[in-house]
This record gives sequence, structure tokens and C-alpha cells, in this order.
Amino acid sequence: MATINRVRLRNKRIRKRVHGVADRPRLVVHFSGQHIYAQVIDDLAGKTVASASTVEAGVRAKGRTNANVAMAGKVGSLVAERTLQKNVKAVVFDRGGFTYHGKVKALAEAARAAGLEF
Repeated sequence: MATINRVRLRNKRIRKRVHGVADRPRLVVHFSGQHIYAQVIDDLAGKTVASASTVEAGVRAKGRTNANVAMAGKVGSLVAERTLQKNVKAVVFDRGGFTYHGKVKALAEAARAAGLEF
């Protein structure tokens, strides 16, 4: 329970400074116990530009869990491809209160390798 509260506090602290606009939307990362979610959001319009997750049939792994570093890399490259198709090349990275390590780092590096700038 204490870990969840720390993550929520970090998320609030980050969201004070990180905002997505039309020319530079916000890349949001979220992890549940079983899945990985990534969205690119334009905060001014309140619209989701692109999204990807391990819940989708084309991304889903056949193992027990989908929330690992390898799947984070797949989700990162997929969300980058979908974002680039919408002619958005630069984003602001919102790690959602999670530390920049492991799955978060793998997703970010895969998105950078696929062509997103942040």
C-alpha cells in the first residue's frame, strides 16, 4: 500500500510540470500487474493521438504475463509508429510516477529508436 501512495505522489509532482500540446503531446506510460499501456495525449484538446498496449491481440504474448521488459519494448515501438503516422514527431515523456528503470526505460528507448523525439 505504501508503494502505491509513493507512486501517486510522484505522479502528481510530475504532472505539475509535464503538459502535452498539439505540436508536442504527452507520451503517458502505465503498468498494471499484467499489462503495459502507452498513450500519446494532447492535453489542450483532451484527445488521445495514439495508443498501444499489451491487451491488443497483435501485441499480446503467449506466456503468463505481458508486463516485462521485452513487451515494453514492443509497446514502445508500436506507439511510436502510430504516432508518426499521425505526423507527430516530438513528444513529452510522462513516466507516470514510475522510476526510469527497467520497463519504463525499455519503452522509452524503443520509442526513441522508432523515431520519436523526447
